[in-house]
Amino acid sequence: MGLMDRIRGEFIDIIEWTDDGRDTIVWRFPRYGNEIKMGARLVVRESQVAVFVNEGRLADVYQPGTYTLSTQNMPVLSTLKGWKHGFESPFKAEVYFVTTRQFTDFKWGTQNPVILRDAEFGMVRVRAFGTFAAQVVDAAALLRELVGTDPQFRTEEVGEHLRQLIVSKLGSALGSSGVPLLDLAARQDGIGQQLAKALTLELSATGIAIPRFYIENISVPPEVEAAIDTRSRMAVTGNLDDYAKLQAADAIPIAAANPGTGGDALGLGVGMALGQRIVQSTSGAPAAAVPPPLPTAPRWFIAVGGQQQGPYDESALAGQVAAGNLTRTTLVWRSGQAAWQPADQVPELASLLADVPPPLPPQG
Repeated sequence: MGLMDRIRGEFIDIIEWTDDGRDTIVWRFPRYGNEIKMGARLVVRESQVAVFVNEGRLADVYQPGTYTLSTQNMPVLSTLKGWKHGFESPFKAEVYFVTTRQFTDFKWGTQNPVILRDAEFGMVRVRAFGTFAAQVVDAAALLRELVGTDPQFRTEEVGEHLRQLIVSKLGSALGSSGVPLLDLAARQDGIGQQLAKALTLELSATGIAIPRFYIENISVPPEVEAAIDTRSRMAVTGNLDDYAKLQAADAIPIAAANPGTGGDALGLGVGMALGQRIVQSTSGAPAAAVPPPLPTAPRWFIAVGGQQQGPYDESALAGQVAAGNLTRTTLVWRSGQAAWQPADQVPELASLLADVPPPLPPQG
């Protein structure tokens, strides 16, 4: 670099940031030891805030607009440096640009089930997953509490902290909502708004707010699902006599699949009962229609950290994807598979992994 190039690069006269990414929350203007020229132009775009820091101390904060830097519009920095009115010499200070737009691509999920006390089903374990948005509402607090001297603070650096906070608040939010287990799906929006307010209050000291919080799914263990299905079927049939007949009809394929182990006797008993129903129908008595047995959803197992976890149904697998436990390379198995396989080689899981990126190529 020649002498004239060094002279031209000695002072900084334009300070601005054009964000070319979608995941940067804070970016420090690269001064590289150069001094800022008094009278330099500061450009703060919409959805940005600029913060000046002098020797580790927060100084002036600038909202969107274009500024010509002078002692008049840098009152805090002028006080910290002891400038007199009309000071014109170049100066040194760190300038941080903070993004104030909403970051909407955060995902969350319960890695372990949350235990609730339900009036109808007692103690119940539930899993949930969804998305949320985060937004900086106090740039100075964010720099002071989380960023420090980080020259480029990204969403990934705060995402895990937010997800852990969400899981810690989810159980109390669901428990204090007073919503019965069977009504949780219909009240997900209201619970999400309640959680957004609680999380924003918890994060107020860091300058971050949670303007939107979505619960996409709440699932219960298979045994609770079976109890709900049984109760629903009893409600449809209307009385115990019809429910007993429905159970007898369901027992037919079980008896046929287990000859010689009590299945023949069971089949005989069911056949006699059905014969009586046929006689009644021919004598004018109406016969109840017998529906086919409900299909059985596959149960999946996954390998996490060398340990087998599961079984999970498809809704629970979606929660594992959101929690980062189920990726394209995670080994999975279910009944009917000859061996464990990577998830991206199992066609049934293609829709769950549609938004999961492939592994990074080798670095170096």
